[in-house]
Amino acid sequence: MRLLIVEDEKRLALSLARGLTAEGYAVDVVHDGREGLHQASEGTYDLVILDIMLPGLNGYRVCAALRAAGHDVPILMLTAKDGEYDEAEGLDTGADDYLTKPFSYVVLVARVKALLRRRGQGAGASPVHMHGDLKVDTAARRVFLGEDEIALTAKEFSVLEQLVLRAGEVVSKSEILEHVWDFAYDGDPNIVEVYVSTLRRKLRAGLIRTVRGAGYRLETSP
Repeated sequence: MRLLIVEDEKRLALSLARGLTAEGYAVDVVHDGREGLHQASEGTYDLVILDIMLPGLNGYRVCAALRAAGHDVPILMLTAKDGEYDEAEGLDTGADDYLTKPFSYVVLVARVKALLRRRGQGAGASPVHMHGDLKVDTAARRVFLGEDEIALTAKEFSVLEQLVLRAGEVVSKSEILEHVWDFAYDGDPNIVEVYVSTLRRKLRAGLIRTVRGAGYRLETSP
């Protein structure tokens, strides 16, 4: 899943980005309200973490503009101190939740997961995906093959998740890079092949098919 952080405190923004990336999310960061509005409007994000006090446009105005344009992405607002955030105003502009700084990183991750889970449930999506003897729980981030639980790293799970959510379809390497890494990734795109190879070893060789010149497909038959 792809997250956008709009936060002008650069050290905090980068710290959050590192932590959330380690959790398996693809994270983009901007430090200005106008740029945040542009990114959120143009990109496909599953959640936006939005500071209130921003240069250019404050968080309230960014949130209101996104809602006015019809964007329903979950928005978690950050505020520097008690009293700065008017909960009524925040809800009126369309925010889904807020945290007061300083906050626990563990609490932030829990709020992020809750908002993402709530959005998935609202869309009628089940967090548990069954494909033959493969079971993937995207909420608990657990994978089972038959009766055995398979231990995956955060990145391995995220690559598998992209394939599971579009099981039976071809998912291109660039789509996996975009959702599992981020727009700023400028490393070797063959990193996707490395992770797919690892998933085949941990799961089953024939589970993920390579479609030459197009990408990868998760087979849906047992």
